Amino acid sequence: MNYQETINWMFNQLPMYQLQGASAYKKDLTNVHLLVNHLDNPQKNLKCIHIAGTNGKGSTSHMLASILQEAGYNVGLYTSPHLKDFRERIKINGIEISEEFVCEFINKNKSFFEANDMSFFEMTVGLAFEYFAKEKVDIAIIEVGMGGRLDATNIITPLVSVITNIGFDHTQFLGNTLEAIAFEKAGIIKPGIPVVIGEYTPETKPVFLAKAKENHSEIYFASELISENYPSDLIGDYQIHNKKAVVETISVLNAQGTFIISEAKIKSGLLNVIKNTGLEGRWQQLGEFPKIICDTAHNKNGLEIVMKQIQKEKYDTLHIVVGVVNDKDLDEILPLFPKDAIYYFCKPNIPRGLETTILQEEARKYYLKGNVYSSVADAYIKSRNNATKNDFIFIGGSTFVVAELPLN
Repeated sequence: MNYQETINWMFNQLPMYQLQGASAYKKDLTNVHLLVNHLDNPQKNLKCIHIAGTNGKGSTSHMLASILQEAGYNVGLYTSPHLKDFRERIKINGIEISEEFVCEFINKNKSFFEANDMSFFEMTVGLAFEYFAKEKVDIAIIEVGMGGRLDATNIITPLVSVITNIGFDHTQFLGNTLEAIAFEKAGIIKPGIPVVIGEYTPETKPVFLAKAKENHSEIYFASELISENYPSDLIGDYQIHNKKAVVETISVLNAQGTFIISEAKIKSGLLNVIKNTGLEGRWQQLGEFPKIICDTAHNKNGLEIVMKQIQKEKYDTLHIVVGVVNDKDLDEILPLFPKDAIYYFCKPNIPRGLETTILQEEARKYYLKGNVYSSVADAYIKSRNNATKNDFIFIGGSTFVVAELPLN
């Protein structure tokens, strides 16, 4: 199979949460243990940082990678989902895995994957571990897909674990209380391995403390330990908490002695995240007159901060292009959106995309008014045609809406 055929096979043959949602969720790690044993346990040859959290784990992963790259290390970065191309998920020093490596890996292991009903995510995790081990990276930054305890990445023993924050998302899998969700995320805390917590609440802090105690793990609350707000090229307001988690993680890493990262490299790493890693879709500016911003925030905690940041902007008229997936709790997120905007309702082009008419109808309950469009592209073009140079256009609601924009 060539690259496109290989990717199509991965997407179509096997459960993929990005497309199907609930049916792709696995209840234990049996499959992924089978997989890494089949691959001769490449993860055992990797030094890793493991990152979980409701929001900010992608930004945090990319910031850590950028700092370590600035410090001269060969850095593997595994994140999800991708925006444009599958290969964005697996990078070394900001460069995507080659099409050839993806094809060879799938073709070589295809019969094993089929015989053992491997999910899309399990295969991708195996691919990342094998690639990083073969390329002999100095360190690999591994982002959890969803949750933590039962996530396919949770077979590594990292140098340090990071939990960015806890909010309500994927509650059908992770539980519908902050304590239950924190328990799932805290599942990445390993015996004797330090853990950095980005943000906590009165509900989640005891869960983290209990899990760290049970595992004899040192626990560091970054919000209490880091006061400086380092400048960064990631300018979303929500990044302040992520930056503190990153700086504290580097401090823990430095204390272990294997990696040496200077203050100067922390600063240059945070200022060059986009250049070093290729991160996109985080309060990303696509135009100036009118100002156009897109962001992948898609749950209550993320959208709350983004909407507040929009209110700080100066504009004549606000235009919002919005689409969501069909398992989103609309009564939780729609009240966050401003009423004094013109809305362009669209559906991300995936099976999980919510029909535009349903979104429009639900939005009307919260006095959010606008028309429906047949695609993200149509909605975006219409918003640009309608806006004058002193207006402001925001595009978001889902990672998959942002994925359909011309980002560069």
